[in-house]
Amino acid sequence: MTTDLVALSYQDNWLQIMTSPFMRNALVGGTIVALAAGLVGYFVVVRNTAFAAHALAHIGLPGATGAVLIGLPVAFGLGVFCIGGALVIGALGRRAADREVATGTVLAMATGLGLFFNSMATRSSSTMTNVLFGNLLAISQQQIVSFAVLLVVLALSIGFIYRPLLFTSVNAQVAVAKGVPVRALSMVFMALLGLAVTMAVQAVGTLLLFALIVTPAAAAIMLTPRPGAAIATSTVISLAAVWLGLGFSAMFNAPPSFVIVTIACGVWGVVWAVERGLRPNADRVLVT
Repeated sequence: MTTDLVALSYQDNWLQIMTSPFMRNALVGGTIVALAAGLVGYFVVVRNTAFAAHALAHIGLPGATGAVLIGLPVAFGLGVFCIGGALVIGALGRRAADREVATGTVLAMATGLGLFFNSMATRSSSTMTNVLFGNLLAISQQQIVSFAVLLVVLALSIGFIYRPLLFTSVNAQVAVAKGVPVRALSMVFMALLGLAVTMAVQAVGTLLLFALIVTPAAAAIMLTPRPGAAIATSTVISLAAVWLGLGFSAMFNAPPSFVIVTIACGVWGVVWAVERGLRPNADRVLVT
């Protein structure tokens, strides 16, 4: 019995690979996705919607496979189901406990639809694989243009609602007492999260999306308590993961999504370990 194994190996022509058209598209597309992830990641962590962010990627799966069945672009199906699912979760999940139940219910229904659509056409199998694991090296010029448009919409929207969104994220009860439209803001943010997920799924896939949107933001929040600084730090971590990940993948012939996620999780692990190491010293100072 023999097993075929492909070992990682250094590639002498990695500079040539980095300057190739498909790698340039991957760098530009990955950069746009990292910027979008940095914009929404902080609010995902602070609002305790990490499960919703992860679920939305899976909710987009039947949209992608269904789009293949009827001859529509995969990105269109992804966007419709991600944003639609986000709005349903936002409408049904007013409280944190309700949101978890609503998210799980919508996720279960969407997963069932995805399997059903996938069984109806053989072409959906490759689509499902790409959605699950991403294909950053296959990003086209058309996708880059659509990513750029979505990023502008996302940035303008976050900028417009930044202060009330931050208020409701940090202290929703006080925001309600002050007359801030908490429910409407929650719906808007979930729709924006759906946009970001639609972009990120096409880069790193459903299974690895959590590490690009949530993990850098979680590390940034441990590094600084200031919202603006945390958002900027999260964006820098996401960008570094994408750029270094693509560089190392070209250098050692490794899957880009794997390397990107490994770097993002590695940064979080180091920050977590350092933060935990400093905490006992801080507690000791407070006691004395």
